[in-house]
Amino acid sequence: MTILVTAASGQLGPLVIDALLARGAQPADLVASARDTSKLAEVAARGIRTVELDYARPDTIASALEGVDTVLLISGSEPGSRLAGHRNVIDAAKAAGVTKLVYTSAPKATTGDYALAADHKATEEAIAASGVPAVIVRHNWYTENYAADVARAASTGTIAASVADGRVASASRADYADGDAVVLLEDGHLGQVYEFGGDVAWDYAELAAAASDVVGRQVEFVSLTTAEHVAALEAVGLDAGTAAFVAGIDEAIRRGVLGDSDGTLSRLTGRATTPLVEGLRAVVPTQEQSAA
Repeated sequence: MTILVTAASGQLGPLVIDALLARGAQPADLVASARDTSKLAEVAARGIRTVELDYARPDTIASALEGVDTVLLISGSEPGSRLAGHRNVIDAAKAAGVTKLVYTSAPKATTGDYALAADHKATEEAIAASGVPAVIVRHNWYTENYAADVARAASTGTIAASVADGRVASASRADYADGDAVVLLEDGHLGQVYEFGGDVAWDYAELAAAASDVVGRQVEFVSLTTAEHVAALEAVGLDAGTAAFVAGIDEAIRRGVLGDSDGTLSRLTGRATTPLVEGLRAVVPTQEQSAA
């Protein structure tokens, strides 16, 4: 089995490679791809073949898939403009006879009815229509997403959002990468749609409490209405469309889109997901680090 990891120079891809190797994959059986292969020097030094793959350039995809039977399609990073690139990879995977396509989707992508899910819903539909054997792994929020909010709270003492009492079952990016590695390596997952998330769903009052532990001062959660949230985002320079998009994610959290915690991820990996405080502490600089 030869496994291709797309976007291997990004934030998730290198962690998937780490997890694959830790779970017994041989470097010779892995292929790491990126738009710029110069960013894969450390991966190449581990004996892993590196290839150019640009979602927007089908010729690079076809070439990268030569000799590959399993593909991890890590979703593109630009909401609203990534679907075409995803379709290029799906089409190439079908043409190459790929026997397992694993796609990193979004929580409740087909039922959640929130803006961020649209590209993922369409991608899942394209995968189903292609007939390529596939596994969908829907990643809930990364705990790392909150690093900036918590770091800012060291100065402000607050975390403001319009989520009300909505909950988030976040996990560390490494937790999700490990789950992806399991699905890539093991038989028996084809046709499954997995909702990956942390073992514990927390609310923003608990996020503020965790932030207090991490930054060493009292942090409070300030609950905003959607209108207040949009106004606050525009006040710090976001355009109206972007502010509405960000507030829309909070609205989805308020409706419970990110709150499910059924243990699927930890069941597959065989270990508990990273607790919120531990995950934040790993990515938020301490005062001593900031001063260095």
